[in-house]
Amino acid sequence: MNSYFQHFSSILQLLLITLSLTSINNVHGARRNLELPKPELPTLPKPELPALPSVPTIIPSLPKPEELPTLPKPELPPLPQLPTLPKPELPPLPQLPTLPKPELPPLPQLPTLPKPELPTLPPLPEVPTFPKLVEVPTLPKPELPKLEVPKLPELPIVPKPELPLPSLPIPELPKVPELPPLPKPEVPISPPMP
Repeated sequence: MNSYFQHFSSILQLLLITLSLTSINNVHGARRNLELPKPELPTLPKPELPALPSVPTIIPSLPKPEELPTLPKPELPPLPQLPTLPKPELPPLPQLPTLPKPELPPLPQLPTLPKPELPTLPPLPEVPTFPKLVEVPTLPKPELPKLEVPKLPELPIVPKPELPLPSLPIPELPKVPELPPLPKPEVPISPPMP
């Protein structure tokens, strides 16, 4: 057990050393990139836009429409009255003859059958009484010997390995230079349309 923990602790130490080396290299490369001089941004000249030409008026002014004359309302002739037709008189329906009620013959009387006499059953024989069963003696419960479970040996407490972590310095980032505000381009206003 001790050899296993020693082997495991040595692997952990190697992993921590490799990780710390890679992080130190990354911080050193980032610091070198920050210390390099930055190129200055060129100031752009103000764009001068040409003046817009005046648009000639091509569409002529149309004359105002004259008022239309009011037309007279058309007078329609009255509709002719339709003649009223007389109600048609239907002939009365012929009376159907009344049929006589059919007389059914009376049903024949069924003969009364005599009640059948069932034979009487013989009485059942008496059930014989069985003798009482012999009582079974109750057996005493066997007492089993108590088994003693041997105690497991206590494992020794292995102390945790304390690995020193290197303290890395915090890099200070340089301030970004402020860019001068660019002036707004002045766009010429187009003349109003006539």
